[in-house]
Amino acid sequence: MENKGKGCIKCGSNSVGTKEIATTGTGLSKMFDIQHNRFIVVFCKNCGYSEFYNKETSTASNVIDFFFGG
Repeated sequence: MENKGKGCIKCGSNSVGTKEIATTGTGLSKMFDIQHNRFIVVFCKNCGYSEFYNKETSTASNVIDFFFGG
């Protein structure tokens, strides 16, 4: 995915990718390995710099804008 914005804050590249991950929380969810915390990871394809965004409050297009400082 290419972006014509400012670029990665670490290397200036405009090439980014996104992935979704799920993690456990604390307490019982950790004990039973219940992965209810979901995140979108936006990463620079050039240098690997990554940022995590809460999936429940973010959309893919918004997190890419956030990643580029927009």
